[in-house]
Amino acid sequence: MDKLIITGGARLNGEIRISGAKNSALPILAATLLADTPVTVCNLPHLHDITTMIELFGRMGVQPVIDEKLSVEVDASSIQTLVAPYELVKTMRASILVLGPMVARFGEAEVALPGGCAIGSRPVDLHIRGLEAMGAQIDVEGGYIKAKAPAGGLRGAHFFFDIVSVTGTENIMMAAALANGRSVLENAAREPEVVDLANFLNAMGAQISGAGTDTITIDGVKRLGGGRYSVMPDRIETGTYLVAAAATGGRVKLKDTDATLLEAVLHKLEEAGAHIDTGSNWIELDMKGNRPKAVNIRTAPYPAFPTDMQAQFIAMNAVAEGTGTVIETVFENRFMHVYEMNRMGSQILVEGNTAIVTGVPKLKGAPVMATDLRASASLVIAGLVAEGDTLIDRIYHIDRGYECIEEKLQLLGAKIRRVPG
Repeated sequence: MDKLIITGGARLNGEIRISGAKNSALPILAATLLADTPVTVCNLPHLHDITTMIELFGRMGVQPVIDEKLSVEVDASSIQTLVAPYELVKTMRASILVLGPMVARFGEAEVALPGGCAIGSRPVDLHIRGLEAMGAQIDVEGGYIKAKAPAGGLRGAHFFFDIVSVTGTENIMMAAALANGRSVLENAAREPEVVDLANFLNAMGAQISGAGTDTITIDGVKRLGGGRYSVMPDRIETGTYLVAAAATGGRVKLKDTDATLLEAVLHKLEEAGAHIDTGSNWIELDMKGNRPKAVNIRTAPYPAFPTDMQAQFIAMNAVAEGTGTVIETVFENRFMHVYEMNRMGSQILVEGNTAIVTGVPKLKGAPVMATDLRASASLVIAGLVAEGDTLIDRIYHIDRGYECIEEKLQLLGAKIRRVPG
């Protein structure tokens, strides 16, 4: 198992390009199953989860064509089996996103209950109930969700999400795109990745309005056609590199990104003392060599502060001036990185869903273990600001969400390298 070794103390300085958003690319890839002609998806990040989704397609008889820039052409007409097997689904929760498209387009699906990061309860019952509201018959047995559409196909439905769910919203929205009649999704997720998926579906001929609000209306169409679409930039990767620069007192310019996707994060970075400039496709952060100031964070669904940036801000607060309080409202088990950071000398006290972080001038390098995707990123940031060497184990979590993280950080002047396990 590969590891990362980081020698801390260098201020990040320079320019890098931001990759396409994993959390947008995965549902968009799943949505290509709805099209009856070939679809090309561009700006895909080179990540393990993307490779897993492409491998899943291959198992189902769909053979994507990948070019040297990692654009993927998908022709779902070659599909041979409507089963998403456990050995692939267990590594990636986003595999559940093929459920809605397969039931809507082909009338049935068999998808293993998903795995993924162990950061709290993320039930799939909303996906199941949404499809049942559209007339699907669903049985859960042997660890698989077995779904079948009624004769004549799925029917439009009015569905209320009692918990805001990004993948739930995406799955039901995809299914509704080919359903008979109108569907209205209330208390829908408002994340930019949901908007990106809706834009992709509309580019293929869907009739979806309201994406980005809590009420999405979908008028089902008979078919969706092919086309070419570019995935939005990764706002969480963007935020991670901005926080890393802030924690080290550095200056970075991030290209091929979108500042409008990160307003809550940018506001907190300015509160921490960062000077931020933005353009149509770039963000520049400059700490002017200063130590950050501690900030208070409360996570909540978009457009509030994202849970996927919580761990990174805890790492910054760990070396900031003052004390910051971080309240996690989205996932109940998302402070596992705290105990690893405390091994590096941070002063973080966890009480229920709140972490109280008292900044110290320096952390000390230590061997630590990544527990989930964003926790991994926070440990990288901690390693960048620590004295001496930090060895991060189980970095396969990082590779699920960050494309070439050590290479990008090296471009910014970090002393980081990957070593085989």
